[in-house]
Amino acid sequence: MNEPAAAVHPDPIATLPASFRWGVATSAYQIEGATAEDGRTPSIWDTFCRVPGAVVRGETGDVACEHYHRMPDDVALIASLGVDTYRFSVSWPRVQPGGRGPANPAGLAFYDRLVDTLLANGVDPWLTLYHWDLPQELEDAGGWPARDTAYRFADYAGLVFAKLSDRVRAWTTLNEPWCAAMLGYAYGVHAPGRRDFPAAIASLHHLLLGHGLAVRAMRAAGNGDHRFGITLNLGTADPATDSDADRDAARRADALGTRAYLDPVLRGSYPADLVEDLAGDGVTIPVQDGDLDVISAPIDVLGVNFYFGQLFSGAGGEVTPVPYGDRPKTAMGWEIVPECFTKLLLRLHRDYPGTPMVITENGAAFDDEPDAGGFVRDGDRTAYLAEHIRAVALARAEGADVRGYFAWSLLDNFEWAEGYDKRFGIVRVDYDTQVRVPKQSALWYRDMIARTREAGS
Repeated sequence: MNEPAAAVHPDPIATLPASFRWGVATSAYQIEGATAEDGRTPSIWDTFCRVPGAVVRGETGDVACEHYHRMPDDVALIASLGVDTYRFSVSWPRVQPGGRGPANPAGLAFYDRLVDTLLANGVDPWLTLYHWDLPQELEDAGGWPARDTAYRFADYAGLVFAKLSDRVRAWTTLNEPWCAAMLGYAYGVHAPGRRDFPAAIASLHHLLLGHGLAVRAMRAAGNGDHRFGITLNLGTADPATDSDADRDAARRADALGTRAYLDPVLRGSYPADLVEDLAGDGVTIPVQDGDLDVISAPIDVLGVNFYFGQLFSGAGGEVTPVPYGDRPKTAMGWEIVPECFTKLLLRLHRDYPGTPMVITENGAAFDDEPDAGGFVRDGDRTAYLAEHIRAVALARAEGADVRGYFAWSLLDNFEWAEGYDKRFGIVRVDYDTQVRVPKQSALWYRDMIARTREAGS
């Protein structure tokens, strides 16, 4: 008697429901250009790009992808991919020059046109208020280490909300506050380029305070039909071995890199072990009475940006990331570990239940080689996206409340300190001509979305 054939399990991606949201994401400084037009004043990135040695080849976002002038065509491109949603960020110094005072009508008008154009093309806008472009005048006044910057951010949020809240339902306050605080103020590799660990910890707190103040202000001004959230860059932190030193190193990395943001936002407190770790370094989080109540203002969605997981060693008393060693890498040198994505999402589901999640960024840089017509057969990026979307679907199947996925990034763009060397886009940009050509990965993404919708309907 023949044994019955083993059941064939469907592709996990096909199990995603028709309600699952698909999108692409960008940020203002990385694509807009037009940095000195229509009243925009310098941001910390305009300044940082002009510091010798700060950015590869001294490149800047002055022109970037010229999205400020090519926006209607870019929106048509977005719509052609069949996505539901476009996540973009607003340039603070474009909307509120100098970071204080009234809104700049010309700056707000650009985002007004962008929102209308998206909606006219059947694409929902998902707005991020801060993607690292602090007005330089606020940095000169102390930057994020200064408590006042949190209040300036809430004022700015109110200006944007007043103009666009009638059409924009999804509002993210901050993108990756870890990067803003640690890369900008502790390690000095991002704007504003400071290397002052206590200032970075103050920045961490004031970024989160600004988030809470903005959420409170916008929710009070809204009509109950808006969704508010924050986007965090999150990964996994595992010990390289089972030694006590490595386990403690992983704990410390998780405390400073992950729980330092999740706990105050979702639990209303900083992790006790983080506070103890910092005290051992002579550093105190500058919490004032009532701050944590503000920071933990209820949110409707947690944005999750995932690029990699890490192993940590505690050899010599240091917290040191160590490679897995047997994994392929992206052009950024990041190891490709999609199973860590599933692990992260299940951890968030377990430890912070009740908050819906959306993957607000996930993608990879590779050294693209266009053919004579500018087309890129980026099988490596296509495989990366497929593996990571599958990882999301597996987490959902085990209960994680993940409701959408945005590919990073729509366009090749200015990749911060890497300049234009690293290409994350699913659409190639020829920086000499500004011609856009969807890559193989974009066509795969478009077709996968269509198949998934059909299967889930």
